[in-house]
Amino acid sequence: MPLTDAKVKAAKPKSKEYTLNDSEGLSLVVNPKGRKWWRFRYQINGKRTMLSLGAYPYVSLQEARLKRGDLKTLIAKGYDPSRKRKEDKRKASASEAFEAIAREWFGKQVDSGWSERHAKTTMERMEKNVFPFIGERAISDLGVDDMLNVVQRCEKRGAVESARRVRQIMSQIFRYAVAAGRADRDPAADIKGAIPPARKVQHHPSITDPKKIGPLLRAIETFSGTLVVQCALKLAPLLFVRPGELRHAEWHEVDLEAREWRIPEEKMKGGSPHIVPLSTQAVEILTEVHQLTGPSGYVFPSIRTTARPMSENTINVTLRRLGYDKTEMTGHGFRSMASTLLNEHGWHKDAIERQLAHTPKDKVRASYNYAEHLAERKRMMQAWADYLDSLKSGGNIVPLFAKKVG
Repeated sequence: MPLTDAKVKAAKPKSKEYTLNDSEGLSLVVNPKGRKWWRFRYQINGKRTMLSLGAYPYVSLQEARLKRGDLKTLIAKGYDPSRKRKEDKRKASASEAFEAIAREWFGKQVDSGWSERHAKTTMERMEKNVFPFIGERAISDLGVDDMLNVVQRCEKRGAVESARRVRQIMSQIFRYAVAAGRADRDPAADIKGAIPPARKVQHHPSITDPKKIGPLLRAIETFSGTLVVQCALKLAPLLFVRPGELRHAEWHEVDLEAREWRIPEEKMKGGSPHIVPLSTQAVEILTEVHQLTGPSGYVFPSIRTTARPMSENTINVTLRRLGYDKTEMTGHGFRSMASTLLNEHGWHKDAIERQLAHTPKDKVRASYNYAEHLAERKRMMQAWADYLDSLKSGGNIVPLFAKKVG
């Protein structure tokens, strides 16, 4: 009895793969994971052959029957549909290669409103992890083994999260190709469970004991390297931004008179603009380095060329030279230092979180509220700088407790 739309839609997975027959060689295969695809069985010159006609629901029952009709017409004319399909694949233009279709899909996503940051990250992942290995292959020729090989390369170098993201991106590309009739199914979906769980996030080592912070700040003051590196290291505890945000700072973002550093959204992890109020101490340090690297370009340029910021390892390497190993303190650890002590001393939790640029789940809200709690944050940043100065001097400790206003 021929299939109906309702029967196809209602077909549920079982412990083993099974087939629902339509008529004239057409059938629907349902696997244990619930995925469904069409098959067409035929015989020509005494040889029985089976062809895939695409996945359901991308290919509906009606569309599968139309495809079957076209194939039966070919058979009646003496053509073997399987051989013709192989010949067509060999003749396929470069536009059917995985990379070509991926870039086509990517263009549509960018046009739909992707942020510049997300688009850049996505394409970089593809160009680094996928295109060199399967980019020139016809997308319809790729299978589960090819998908596994791609993600396992990421896993072998320890990039489990990248492997997870790459699989998701490839799956989206295949779904796009299936919907466009350029691939039969999404093999990337079948390897979803093959990627091990991501490792538990490790906290960056940090010094949070006030008795140990003072010696660290005094060690930074005695650093004998370049002025650019010393100024960056002095600012790290005062501003407690991410190391990447600090080293990519540019002078056009800094307003010394307004005492603000405004970081554009494309430089922020959360994809929202960020305001860093500058304490008196931070302004003094920036004024000093401005004489050397200003008035334009990077605040902390590379020692080799002003066209690039200083190396991402500079802060950590300098901390090692000062005697702090990677289990004690890192450039990222200045954020934990500030967060821990500001929370302990009663500062507004939301103000601290906003200053740390911990983006709310609602990214639309985040993009419009980057100036949230700004007055409180300005008071907090100055109080934090004064507190650090008192720890560094080793004299009377300036209170860090938040004072209620009004």
